[in-house]
Amino acid sequence: MSASPQPFLLGGDWRTGEAVSEIHNPFDDSLVGKVCLASETEADEAVVRALRGFQETRSLQSYQRSDILSSVSQSLRDEKEEFAQLMTAEVGKPIQFSRAEVDRAVMTFQLAAEEAKRIGGEVVPLDLTAQAQDRFGIVRRFPIGIVLGIAPFNFPLNLVAHKLAPAIASGNAFILKPPPQAPLTSLRLARLFETSGYPKEALSFLPCANSVAEKLVADPRIKMLSFTGSPAVGWKLKSVAGKKKVLLELGGNAGVIVDKSANLDDAVKKNALGAFANAGQVCIKVQRIFIHEDLFDTYVERFLAAAKALKTGNPKGPETVVGPVINDAALERITGWIADAVGEGAVILTGGKTSGRVLEPTVLSGVSRTSKVFCEEVFGPVVTLHKFRSIDEAVAGVNDSAFGLQAGIFTNDFKNILHAFRTLEVGAVIVNDNPTFRVDNMPYGGVKDSGFGSEGVRYAIEAMTEPKMLVV
Repeated sequence: MSASPQPFLLGGDWRTGEAVSEIHNPFDDSLVGKVCLASETEADEAVVRALRGFQETRSLQSYQRSDILSSVSQSLRDEKEEFAQLMTAEVGKPIQFSRAEVDRAVMTFQLAAEEAKRIGGEVVPLDLTAQAQDRFGIVRRFPIGIVLGIAPFNFPLNLVAHKLAPAIASGNAFILKPPPQAPLTSLRLARLFETSGYPKEALSFLPCANSVAEKLVADPRIKMLSFTGSPAVGWKLKSVAGKKKVLLELGGNAGVIVDKSANLDDAVKKNALGAFANAGQVCIKVQRIFIHEDLFDTYVERFLAAAKALKTGNPKGPETVVGPVINDAALERITGWIADAVGEGAVILTGGKTSGRVLEPTVLSGVSRTSKVFCEEVFGPVVTLHKFRSIDEAVAGVNDSAFGLQAGIFTNDFKNILHAFRTLEVGAVIVNDNPTFRVDNMPYGGVKDSGFGSEGVRYAIEAMTEPKMLVV
């Protein structure tokens, strides 16, 4: 990595500044790089430039927006390994998952390239009364202006793509606050736009202090905030966002139901990966597993074996599944929650030990439903196991949460599938797979404290546009 701080992108210009942040590898604390931070003055300049840039982006034809996105998608594909290695260095994501994330981001940009050509409308008959004789309406969707994206560290490429790609597809200008733990991945992505044809003033990537970002959130010239991150921060930003549109993708403590008709080996294998991959730093990771009493003992035996078999340690290892958590504060919080649960009567069936910032896959039973590892988002390699007798009891357990992002159910009983679909208080129910399942064209969003609105390229485009009627 370069010893010089990386500049940030401000409306087509690469800028340096006095404030600098160092990025360290979570696994070994080595210096990955440095990045310059934007000031309030520079953030304001980015808004002024974006307003000018929007006059260009709103006039781009569908094929032009599609070509821009296809160009970025191809460039990202060409630089897959460089992006993957950088992500692994910045956030400690195991390399196999970093490579998979690049593949997903390539798809996200390509999906947006295709959707840019499909932003349609409708013809509305208006001759419903004699006074409206021979009249009809044409409804089209138009871009709203400047979209502000704030992205988290755990998917520092694809979750940026889920904000940026639909904004471009729909003709908007865009400002990004990259995750402070992983700005280098975002800034490398910004370089791909230099030859893409996207109007230069319409795009800014601004690593900055939270206070600067909050000023942007409150700025009435920005027409939409798309935020992915913690519930505490998300709801606070919504309160200062004013009249702009707000899309919140927040946390979760996803539940899984393993019914007595389930394929047990399949459930165990998938649940272990869903609980512990990327050190559990996934908002739809498997956190709470509800197992039918007839299967419980067998499931626990096989699940513990699967958890112990997962490769942990250096995220550069090709077989590593559980790398480090992002920093010491996160590790202290997670281990503190485990200790609190044990103090309230829980039993550690396996795990609980640390090596550096790597926490062993940890499985708890006998967890109180008032414990933080049950009630809140653990965002670490920890899972709790619970026994149930009836599907109603299992659904009630999953719903016993302030969150509602996604849930999984393993069953071969279609009545239970339909019952879960009707009654689980979540944004998506995944059948015979983990709640971590996501394809990037899906509508993705939750209920309750998990936020509101949906990502997924087409659904984000709808949020980033306004319908307008022409009466003829």
